[in-house]
Amino acid sequence: MADILTLIATLLTIAFGLFGFVAPRYTASALDLAPTDSTMGLSEMRASVGGLFVVAGIAALWLDQPLGYAMIGFAFVGAALGRVLSLIFDRPPVAKVLVFGGIEAALAAVLLGFNL
Repeated sequence: MADILTLIATLLTIAFGLFGFVAPRYTASALDLAPTDSTMGLSEMRASVGGLFVVAGIAALWLDQPLGYAMIGFAFVGAALGRVLSLIFDRPPVAKVLVFGGIEAALAAVLLGFNL
């Protein structure tokens, strides 16, 4: 069961990353990020929200080692902690933060819980 949940969490990591990688405008809109006169934001979406997670997920599958999966889990811990800090300091829409943060926390729990 642990292997199946790890695989699902890794595939979800890749799938979510693909949104930022191939559809940065859609991803920015879903995250309530406003467009500017620069296209640098789209570059950032493709890099940090997209490519980073796509390649990390593919690499974990390729390496097929517990620490590879755990490292993705640690990345999701960082993302979830960023959401908590944002709730404290930035006052974003709570519902969206809870949904996105909840997904990140759940993926972190699976990837760390079964691979450390």
